[in-house]
Amino acid sequence: MKSSRLAYLGFIIPPIFWITIAICGLMTEGYSHLTNMVSELGTIGTKTQYIFTFSLVVISVLSILFVVGLCRIAKRSGLSITPILLILTFSFSILGAGIFPLPLKLHGILGSPCMLLPLSPLLSLFLWRESTIRNIKIAAAISAAVISLGFLTLTPEVLDSYFGLKQRFFHIGWSLWFIYLSVKFIELDKASAASKKMADK
Repeated sequence: MKSSRLAYLGFIIPPIFWITIAICGLMTEGYSHLTNMVSELGTIGTKTQYIFTFSLVVISVLSILFVVGLCRIAKRSGLSITPILLILTFSFSILGAGIFPLPLKLHGILGSPCMLLPLSPLLSLFLWRESTIRNIKIAAAISAAVISLGFLTLTPEVLDSYFGLKQRFFHIGWSLWFIYLSVKFIELDKASAASKKMADK
């Protein structure tokens, strides 16, 4: 599959996630997106368990393909692939969380690598040039900040009654980052193709 097509997955993955939790939330009596954990929608024995699990597995596979596409474009554009490879922490975590639902212990263990995800936008601040990717500094800083707000779940004294809201900051952050990467890497791919075409003339 062409790299540009894989780069479009950044537009597709976030809607799959948000639509899934919206549908599962509606199917779960008494569920609140402000107070309940996202993972509760996939708890063993719930009627949304298999919908939730299937969705997370699909998201994981698509995010790996997304990484492959971005890495190909990055290499052609002379960019470091390190910030992109860190997205795999998300892929691995969401796969583990899906395959091992609550209340299994492996759910939390395999879901923990995603705590490294803020490093993806943070490292791009230092490894990617503004001249190559416009507005990277602003976009990366915003994405990293919003993802990091998800760590408020580790501080019960802050918004103690809104665990679900705190957790969703993390998901809003990676969604923004994925969409931004799609936009910019599709632009890079088109620019690279145009340059190659001119060189071949």
